[in-house]
Formats: sequence, structure tokens, C-alpha cells
Amino acid sequence: MQSLKASLLRRYLRSSRLVLNYRSLSSLPNNSPTHDLDNEVLVEGNANSRAAILNRPTVLNALNTTMGARLQKLYKCWEDNTDIGFVVMKGSGRAFCAGGDIVTLYQLINEGKLEGCKEFFRTLYTFIYLLGTYMKPHVAILDGITMGGGAGVSIPGTFRVATDKTVFATPETLIGFHPDAGASFYLSHLPGYLGEYLALTGGKLNGVEMVACGLATNYSLSARLPLIEEQLRKLITDDPSVIETSLEKFGDLVYPDKMSVIHRIETIDKCFSHQTVEEIIDALESQAGGTNDAWCTSTLKRLKEASPLSLKVSLRSIREGRFQTLDQCLVREYQMSLQGISKQISNDFCEGVRARMVDKDFAPKWDPPSLKQVSKDMVDHYFSPLSEFEPELELPTKLREAFT
Repeated sequence: MQSLKASLLRRYLRSSRLVLNYRSLSSLPNNSPTHDLDNEVLVEGNANSRAAILNRPTVLNALNTTMGARLQKLYKCWEDNTDIGFVVMKGSGRAFCAGGDIVTLYQLINEGKLEGCKEFFRTLYTFIYLLGTYMKPHVAILDGITMGGGAGVSIPGTFRVATDKTVFATPETLIGFHPDAGASFYLSHLPGYLGEYLALTGGKLNGVEMVACGLATNYSLSARLPLIEEQLRKLITDDPSVIETSLEKFGDLVYPDKMSVIHRIETIDKCFSHQTVEEIIDALESQAGGTNDAWCTSTLKRLKEASPLSLKVSLRSIREGRFQTLDQCLVREYQMSLQGISKQISNDFCEGVRARMVDKDFAPKWDPPSLKQVSKDMVDHYFSPLSEFEPELELPTKLREAFT
């Protein structure tokens, strides 16, 4: 029966209008969650579904290791429960999820507790792989801020419902990091070179734009979400087409505003298709000079605010992700993340978090301070194997087949 369900879900995902192409799904061995009193991930139970609620509203539901581990346990248990047809994820308060708890990571690094950081990345990336190969339909309600790791724990699922309150971004280059949590996979599969633009600039998309480029599958006004959730609670199904019909019942057909970045795709492709960050900047400067285009000028400003090292590392990451499976991207991103927090090449991650999240002076001192000073060897280091004493990220690829 499970193989039949997997086959049906796979067939649906292949025929749907998602931007990502899914392959086969398979199940994990039975593994029920132990009792957990932590309320950072709440659970709502319904007759045929379960809802996981990210519940750290004071920090915009930022993810920590405990939440990642709890999500893994819950989702494995729900997948094995034949009474559960589908799963919903949403956030408390004004955010879906602002990403990983980078301030805690910053503190752990400064205290020399790198093992705690490694555990965070390991736990989060493993859950993302679980979601990306999940046996059952998944509905993520992206009502509010959806950034970084928040996108990572939602985009690999079957349905992503964006609203008029949704704000998406991958702003990691602005804190001296790289778009991770599967971002090099899903950004690299966006139309044209939109993924490069989003990865390098940290540019924001609203809910309508997310639907237009394929990051979200459905759109609804936030005010209608109670109706959608009520409808989902009543469903007795594991058929994704039935769930889609329910979502569309209260959904809206929308088009990006004429000033939307979606309508800039020709310029984005022209500028961000270049092989190096320097060439991308040159193309934007040429475009801005010839047309007095305010959008090009603001894009250049964001690029110049980002870590030069992060820009080069992130561009290569997106380019490699275009030819890799989800699991390959996550394994590589884990390697890159550990190199990034090691301070062997640069302290940019801690400096970026300090400047934007801790001291909030918004004046990071990047090292190296310019693109010219970022050598090929520095970038190569992020993509080099970890030391023989540092294990790579191990994902259950023999039990759960990755999609491409």
C-alpha cells in the first residue's frame, strides 16, 4: 500500500505546476517520537491530518536544534501512521519562520562550542531531506516572514501557500554566510538567473512573486486562511489533487505588479548570467549608466553591502546546485557551513551577525574587504572536503531516494 501511495504522489508531483521536479519517494523504518514537553513546536491533531506549528513568535519562529529534532521525530511518526493522510506546517505570530537562530550560533562560535553549531546544521538539513522525500502530501502556510531556513523547511514540500503578508528572502550574503538549507537546490531551479539574483542580493519577494516564479504553489489573502485551515481540518484524504482543489477553493488568481522584479527577468538574465561576481557588477553598472535605471542602482548597492567572500562562494554554490540532487546540495552546503563557521579563511559570518543582529551598527568589517582580494583558493576552501576527522553529512539516501 505504501509503495502504491508513493507512486501516486510521485505521479501527481511530476504532473503538477511546481518549478521543482520530484522523483520517487520511499519510507523510513518505524520510529515514533518520544514524549517531548518542548512547546517550540506545537501539534494540532485532526481526524486525518496533523499540523506542526513553529512557536517562537518573539524571535519570528527562528529554528534551533531542539525544533529541528522535534520536527524530525514528529514527521517520521506521522509518515508511518496510516491514519494520517497529510501534514500541515505553519508559524505562530507574524512570521512563518525567519530562518535559523543565527544569534545563538554566533554565541556558540564565540564560546568555542562548534559541536553545537554542527549539530544544528546536521539536524536542520536532515529534516529538510526528510521533507523533500516525504511519503505524504505536505502543506506549508507561509503567512508572514519566510526567510533562509524558513524557506528550507517549506519549499521541498508538496504545497506552499503564500499570502499578502508573505515576505521571502535569502539574505545570507549580508551576514557573511551563504544561502543554505537547500537554497542552492531550489534557487538554481528558478526561471533564468533569478536564483543568482536572489542569492547574491538577498532581494525580497512577496507572495504573488513567489507564486509567479514557482517558489509557492498557491496564493490566498491572509484573512482567508482560517477558512482554508478549517477546510483542511475536515479533509479525509491522502490524495494531493483533493488537497489542491481545497486550497484553490479559497485561493486567488494573482499577477505581479508592473514594478515587480518578476518583470525584470530579462535584465536579470542579462546581468546575472555572467561567470563572475565582478562581471555581474560590471553588467549592472553598464545597464545603470545607460538607462539611469534605479533598480540597477539599488541592486548594486545591495551587492556592495554584502560580504565579498560570501558573494563569490554563493554564486558558485548556485551554479553547482543546478546540476545536483537535493541530497547532494545539502551535503555540500553542510560542508560549506562548517567551513564558514571555522574562521579558517574568514570571520565574516560572526562579523555579519554582530553588525546586523547584535550591535546593529550595520557596518561590518568584511575580510577580505573587496572582491579583488578574494582569491580562488579562498573560495575553493569552502568546497573542499572536510578533514579526515570531520565526518560529512550522512543522509538516508538508501532509504529515501533524492529528487533532481
